Amino acid sequence: MQLAMNLPKQDPPPRNRVLVEAAQAVVAVCLDERAGADGFWRERLAGWYSHRIRKVARRARNKAWDDVQALPGVTVGGVRAFVPSAVGDVPHAISKLQIKGTELDDDHSSQPLDPSQPTILVDASLGMTLGKAAAQVGHASMLYAANLDVDAAREWAASGFALNVREVGADEFADAARRPGAVPVRDAGYTEVAPGSITVVALPPET
Repeated sequence: MQLAMNLPKQDPPPRNRVLVEAAQAVVAVCLDERAGADGFWRERLAGWYSHRIRKVARRARNKAWDDVQALPGVTVGGVRAFVPSAVGDVPHAISKLQIKGTELDDDHSSQPLDPSQPTILVDASLGMTLGKAAAQVGHASMLYAANLDVDAAREWAASGFALNVREVGADEFADAARRPGAVPVRDAGYTEVAPGSITVVALPPET
């Protein structure tokens, strides 16, 4: 699955907002109503699920961002997640976008968590780039949704997939990964981190 992040040079968004929107956009594609009906959307997702699941986050801005809005997918804020395709079938409007690039600052520690929402924690000690972290939180949101029953998934969808994302230190992250109901994401190690690393963990709401 490809993701495009709208990162303008002037007034770029905070890193935490991009990560929240990436997580929401990915799960929105997976739980879109078109995924439940026969046709293109369902076929592409089924093919993706049956192979090794990978995500690639790319930077877009200006006309390039506008151009990709016409391609099948879901946009949440400044992130668009696209219906999966084989690597060789990625549309040129997406494949030409830069993968490496802009990093963003964020004072995420000052933002309160909403305990009524699921929370995705990112292991900050791994030093993941924005694009890598965006792909990982997207994986966490879809795995979290897969663990919900139908009614809970519909309720979460009705909220717009409200969630928290926080980047935390290694000790706090390790403690969270051991909590009941925690949904960890173990990375295959293609980029940035060692194979088998737990990069993010999704936690159910506290209330």
